[in-house]
Amino acid sequence: MADPKKPRAPFAPWDRRELPGTFTVEDTAKRVGHYKWVEMRLFEALGGWVATVPELDVKMRLGTHCYKHAWHSELWHKRLPELREMNPDRLTRPPNEAMEEFFKVLTEPEDQGQTIEKLVGVYRVLIPRKIAAYTYHLNNTSTITDAPTIRSLKLALNDEFDDWRDGEMLIQALIETDEEVERAAAHQTRLEKIMLRAGGVAGPGSLGSVPETMTEEVPV
Repeated sequence: MADPKKPRAPFAPWDRRELPGTFTVEDTAKRVGHYKWVEMRLFEALGGWVATVPELDVKMRLGTHCYKHAWHSELWHKRLPELREMNPDRLTRPPNEAMEEFFKVLTEPEDQGQTIEKLVGVYRVLIPRKIAAYTYHLNNTSTITDAPTIRSLKLALNDEFDDWRDGEMLIQALIETDEEVERAAAHQTRLEKIMLRAGGVAGPGSLGSVPETMTEEVPV
């Protein structure tokens, strides 16, 4: 029989997790506030386009996707008070001015003939960046102390991957000419440059290390 007084590891032999995660409570609260802001802005963008895009198949997908982002925003809103005794509304903000500029340019295409630009901004730039930030966050959490955050990240990522696939298929179905290929590439390039300045959906630390070009503090 094992000696009950002998020190033992906190977890079973096959479970070698570490208790602390990479993020402090303050770090997580800050990131979650940025996530909530992005999800809210994306919900508003997609919801606004539902009424104006002429393609019925696109309209139906956007209508489905926009409410997923509204729900994600609610997930993050409910998570904030659990992370810190702070006002969730005060934490709900963009990481920097570049991210605000990104959404301004993302929603700039308004004409009915600019469905390609609308979809490219969301499904070839924004959602891949969200998936990257959420995945990095998920991979740097503690399965003990961060369990609620892990659950929220997994739920959101499941939707993001599904929507990413839907959006890419719509884009491929819409692009039929060389000129449309060039339009899609030009708009994607413009948005990618802004996103690069933003450092990702959670700012320069979205994927951990901060590039040397972003070592200066970004205004929030």
